[in-house]
Amino acid sequence: MLKTFSILLALTAAAFAQDSAKDEAQVWNLEKAYWEYVKANDLEKYRALWHEDFLGWPYVGSAPMGKDHITDWITANTSKGVKLQSYSIEQLAIRVTGDIAINHYRIKANWATSETAKVRTDALRITHTWIRTSGTWQILGGMSAPVNEKGQ
Repeated sequence: MLKTFSILLALTAAAFAQDSAKDEAQVWNLEKAYWEYVKANDLEKYRALWHEDFLGWPYVGSAPMGKDHITDWITANTSKGVKLQSYSIEQLAIRVTGDIAINHYRIKANWATSETAKVRTDALRITHTWIRTSGTWQILGGMSAPVNEKGQ
């Protein structure tokens, strides 16, 4: 009986680990899609990633904001003719607990007015908290900050 329970417990733990890894991969793929939407200036798909009750504090904001201002930073750039040209993203840590996922990563984003006129490179640390509702992951909270002088 004890041996059967131990086997059942091990199988349950393995299934949980597989589900968690699947959820982590889904969230990470959505983070990558986030940046592709920014690059394509696809504000509709970008907005769809955000939960209606979102509250976050991006580095460009003087105070926390909700979903109604989530595209302000993109339009502030595109209104000046500045567009995301390329980026590199580095996943640092992700944790899924039930229907909540927390993801931490770094990104270097290259902004330009054309293919050759580089304007700036942003190096940021980003944290997003995702929530799964009706089988879909959406960003519920977040915060970003410039990478410090040591690259951290």
